[in-house]
Amino acid sequence: MKFSESLKKNSDFQKVYREGKSYANRYLVMYVLDNGSSSNRIGISVSKKVGNSIIRHRVKRLIKEAYRLQEDMLQNGLDIVIIARVSAKNISYWETKSALMHLAGIQNILKLN
Repeated sequence: MKFSESLKKNSDFQKVYREGKSYANRYLVMYVLDNGSSSNRIGISVSKKVGNSIIRHRVKRLIKEAYRLQEDMLQNGLDIVIIARVSAKNISYWETKSALMHLAGIQNILKLN
């Protein structure tokens, strides 16, 4: 991720949950909050309800890769938390990308070219 950093602290996640706007679709939930800087910070959360560690890590990698490849299409200065729903257990890369871009469109964080 060339433009983004990771959200690591629990307090950062909690702030985005409390103050950010959230939208959801079948596979993902996305919280977005303006962070006042020039770069994005992204956090990905996959619950144990989704599956064992192998499945959770696979889902997390798919989300991270879909975000990385679409990163230049998103506005800067945002804290983004993406939560995988249980239905994302058997999701493909293309479905992940589609779900991510759908939520970005709903959140109005896509750059207008």
